[in-house]
Amino acid sequence: MRDEQRFIIRAKLGAWGAIGVFITMIALILVLVLVFVFALPQVLSRKNTAVVNVPLNNNITSIDPANAYDLVSGTVVYQIYETLFEYHYLKIPYTLKPLLAESAPIIQDEGKTYIIKIRKKVKYHPNPCFGGVDRYVKAQDFVNQIKRLAFIPIKSNGWWSFNGPIQGLNEFREKAGTDFIKFKELAVEGLQTPDDHTLVVKLKEPMPQLVYLLAMAHTAPIPIEAIECYDNNFSKVDLGTGPFQLKEWEDNAFIEVVRFKDYREERFPASGDRLANDRGMLADADKQIPFVAGIKFHIFKDFKARWNAFISGKIDLIDNIPKSEINNYITSDGKLKLGHEENGDEDGDDIAIEIFPSLIYWWLAFNMNDPVIGKNKNLRKAIAHAIDMDKFIKTFTNNIGQRANSIFIPGIPGYDPRRQIAYEYDLQKASVYRDAAGKKQKITITFDTRGDDINNQKAAEFIRDELFKIGIVVKIAVNTFPEFLEKARNGKLQFWQGGWALDYPDAINVLQLLSSKSWPPGPNSSYYRNPQFDDYYSQVKKMENGSAKFKMLEKMEDIILEDLPWIMTYYDRKYILYHKRIKNYRHSDLVYNYLKYIKLEN
Repeated sequence: MRDEQRFIIRAKLGAWGAIGVFITMIALILVLVLVFVFALPQVLSRKNTAVVNVPLNNNITSIDPANAYDLVSGTVVYQIYETLFEYHYLKIPYTLKPLLAESAPIIQDEGKTYIIKIRKKVKYHPNPCFGGVDRYVKAQDFVNQIKRLAFIPIKSNGWWSFNGPIQGLNEFREKAGTDFIKFKELAVEGLQTPDDHTLVVKLKEPMPQLVYLLAMAHTAPIPIEAIECYDNNFSKVDLGTGPFQLKEWEDNAFIEVVRFKDYREERFPASGDRLANDRGMLADADKQIPFVAGIKFHIFKDFKARWNAFISGKIDLIDNIPKSEINNYITSDGKLKLGHEENGDEDGDDIAIEIFPSLIYWWLAFNMNDPVIGKNKNLRKAIAHAIDMDKFIKTFTNNIGQRANSIFIPGIPGYDPRRQIAYEYDLQKASVYRDAAGKKQKITITFDTRGDDINNQKAAEFIRDELFKIGIVVKIAVNTFPEFLEKARNGKLQFWQGGWALDYPDAINVLQLLSSKSWPPGPNSSYYRNPQFDDYYSQVKKMENGSAKFKMLEKMEDIILEDLPWIMTYYDRKYILYHKRIKNYRHSDLVYNYLKYIKLEN
């Protein structure tokens, strides 16, 4: 072959090589473009700058999971902190699933030993106490927090949940006393950590409710170095692992949390592990959560201010219209009343209105340690018969509340709809009991309000006026909600409106409110004690749901009706309003960490 031919051939090959390189580069660019295009929605969702605006109807004083136990605090705490288990967002009936746990617990020793595997590489929010390095969850962190519940100086209102069942925990409480050194050094026999990712809980006796307790915020893990750094006080400190971390907190105004940039891979519930009526939410199945950049909690004590902020679009939802206000804002056929749309949505078409059954219920409570009211059953019976409860419910719930016929609430195993209301309105009976309580004696009692808003004050005035008819003088003590909680913790209440939102769907969560082991700082603010009731309680909490358990529940309720530490009033239902730009919203009285599932559309 001549040199000229070789040159021509090389030239042609060189040209084809250049073309090949060019084509390869174009193909690579196309691949990168396609990757970017397909990745863009996920990138955008992770970079979403949308912030959900949520109202709080009162101040909160602490986000320490050991003490932030009321509904208002929980609205914030459950977005920051996480627990071993959580409730499935979509399933009905309520179903637990692992969160910080790797899987369901292994239960051994006839229900007395729980072995829980902890997820690896779960990172805490950044905090100065970690010295600038990443801190990951260890099994010991859960032990630390349960010890904090038991430690006397914390005065944890979550102590009731672990008072008794765990081997050695009550002994730890007694030996540690108020000594912080002993708190750190003393071990608890029933809380073991064979390695950094295994927690073993040993119980004195079977306790089927344990897994529910491990889904409550007061069992969220806390590192020992943080306990030392902050002297065991986390009222305004964020030590969570949750999808949102604390950004800013201005008392009486707002609390703002933002998406934790290093939050691990957590996804929206997928098809196949969800329920009935998902209301279109499955479009987001398997997508990374949280969807929004943050949440701003606005404090509005006054409902009118809360309403105006909602209508004008400054907040995205109202999770409960006060019953006394419903007729002012909602028509009898469940629509937005005209005249309340002037600041925003003119016809209300962009607002969703729904009514939800609730796991919240109410009663009138007595301090059974009080020498006037607690030691005089005739006086309590007089009060029980003197208050027109139907009128009270009509006046203060607009007939939304359902008259309570039991200490148990509809929706939990053990509630019996056939049980009769124990104390009907009957002024003649009330007067007889009033005379038996002290015919010639002037009786003056104090009713404490749960808040300082007009509705709480009017409810107190209603009760005052009812009891005046039978010669009982009622003084009204108006409290802010934090003041009310403080009085409850310290046994300073005499007569008040009690209420409870179930922590988990089991009758034990009701009965513990009346167990003598739950005296303050636990939730038994009535300081009720009955040895027979306590004995039944110790038995029934070991029992699975079934006829034997339900028969014992009946006996326990009979004791309460006879001793009368409570006068049952009503079961709650909620009117919920939200702007339709909110997607994936499903109200629940147990799924407090729902905001990680919410999306906002412009």
